[in-house]
Amino acid sequence: MPERIPEEVVDQVRLNTDIVEVISEYVQLKKQGRNYFGLCPFHGENSPSFSVSPEKQIFHCFGCGAGGNVFTFLMDHNGMPFQEAVAALGEKSDIQFDFSDTGEAAPVETNQEEKSQLEGISLLEKLFHHLLMNTEDGQEALEYMLNRGFTEAQLAQYKVGWALPGWETAAKLLEKKGFNLSLMEDAGILIKRDNGSYFDRFRNRVMFPIEDSKGRTVGFSGRIIHPDKNEPKYLNSPETPLFQKNTLLFNLHKARGAIRKQKYAVLFEGFADVIAASETVSNAIATMGTALTKQHIQQIKRLTDTVIICYDGDNAGTEAAYKAAKELASSGMTVKVSRLPADTDPDDYIQKFGPEKFKTDIIQHASSLMAYKMWYLRSGKNLQSEDGRLSYINAVLPEISSLRSAVEKELYLKQLSDDTGVSFSSLEEQLKIFMPVKAAEVKPEPLPPPKKQAIMKAHQRAERYLLAYMMTGNDTAYTIQDQLGGLAFQSDDYQAIFTYLLTYIEEGKSLEPGAFIEYLPDRHLRSKATELTMLELNAEVTKAEIADYINEMKKQTQLTMIRQKEAELRHAEQANDMKSATALGMEIFQLWKALKGQHR
Repeated sequence: MPERIPEEVVDQVRLNTDIVEVISEYVQLKKQGRNYFGLCPFHGENSPSFSVSPEKQIFHCFGCGAGGNVFTFLMDHNGMPFQEAVAALGEKSDIQFDFSDTGEAAPVETNQEEKSQLEGISLLEKLFHHLLMNTEDGQEALEYMLNRGFTEAQLAQYKVGWALPGWETAAKLLEKKGFNLSLMEDAGILIKRDNGSYFDRFRNRVMFPIEDSKGRTVGFSGRIIHPDKNEPKYLNSPETPLFQKNTLLFNLHKARGAIRKQKYAVLFEGFADVIAASETVSNAIATMGTALTKQHIQQIKRLTDTVIICYDGDNAGTEAAYKAAKELASSGMTVKVSRLPADTDPDDYIQKFGPEKFKTDIIQHASSLMAYKMWYLRSGKNLQSEDGRLSYINAVLPEISSLRSAVEKELYLKQLSDDTGVSFSSLEEQLKIFMPVKAAEVKPEPLPPPKKQAIMKAHQRAERYLLAYMMTGNDTAYTIQDQLGGLAFQSDDYQAIFTYLLTYIEEGKSLEPGAFIEYLPDRHLRSKATELTMLELNAEVTKAEIADYINEMKKQTQLTMIRQKEAELRHAEQANDMKSATALGMEIFQLWKALKGQHR
């Protein structure tokens, strides 16, 4: 990365970025008045004190003091240096940088190789979709999809297509359009023969485009429509810089708004289930044939803290759902699990009963995580036998002991008693064996005592509001500077911000909160400045208001001087220096007299 990105490039990125949209990828925000609020990602809290201002394009936490602009947020949250934060946000707006040997950065449209790969994939996406929906060659595949219960609207929404049986349909089209076939091989679309020619990776398959979190099609999954023991049922794009299954969540880009609105996500095992359920379940996502990863969970947590898992009803699906549920729960999320009839997948259920019944009977009747655990741990055990009952009890009691709610403990102990025929009192007694260990494991870290809100003194409030008004515009800043007449701020932080602010406008820059905060050299000052910009101010500050604030500052300066003289007086008296003590006494008297006369 270069040492410096030109100011005009930074400004271009800032102006093309919405801080609410960026922070919403990491924090659940809710609009309250003019600002958005959520739980602060920089410290643990139960009540939202983290505020984002779309008007000023800044954020501030009233709990821990974190604050800044959109660049600051990424720097602090993701541990990025400034240049990386600017580049990351620039990429979202298709503003990337070409760095010269001097370290200067200039905006360019995008990485040309990646751009070419994305354009090639997009071209094939359009071709495949056209072949499925509008040609005789795709008629059989279209009928196959319609017979499976997919609607034409769903096929259009997800741009489902058909790859012809020929070996070089895609390769010839890409070559004709001038694409570098080696780059398309790197993108996972083509395969290179020993003789140097290229052929299509996907042939004779229904094609499902796979989008990344930005909505860019980065690869495909192809499904055969006739069973073939020599071919896999599904064929995915290989791992490439664009297509990485451990981070991709199918439909995340489309479902983002619905997940936020409904406050939960439905996690499926496969993308076909997402498409099949899309008529009634708009907040659905799916992994790409892999186990749920930490990267997947992090992306989901940016949108919601609740997930309903709906995996296949076979043994493999049950095991995968149990593991995914534990992973999600361990990350602090609320988890529910929908159970399908044995050996039934969501697609099958929807075909048989319809999307409405699927939502009401399966999704909306999802079990709590503990209820699902009990069902899972009971499976395969013979509760008619003593060994089966004891095995079940010993598996479930540790799970019940981890629950924090006494009501939940009682509820599931009663369920366990009903399942096994063992009395509630006996199970309750047995539960005590597990409680000490589990309590230690799940005991939350004690929250720090709440900070005592000190009553703000008049001069502190005056400095605070005077500096806040200065930050609203160059003219106001100059007006207040003139009236201060060299008077210093008692707060070292405010004096530092004041000095930087004057330097900033002397450089010919126009005061804008986000840009000035970025100008400040350290995190502490940025936090203090952000706190000031979040104050509710009048549209314009009057001369009388400025005069009142400055008088309070002068009063405090005089009081500070009096305290210093009083300390000198005590020192002189202790040293029996009566001449100095007398002079200091008179000086203190005159200072008090002047102070009282000034503030009558």
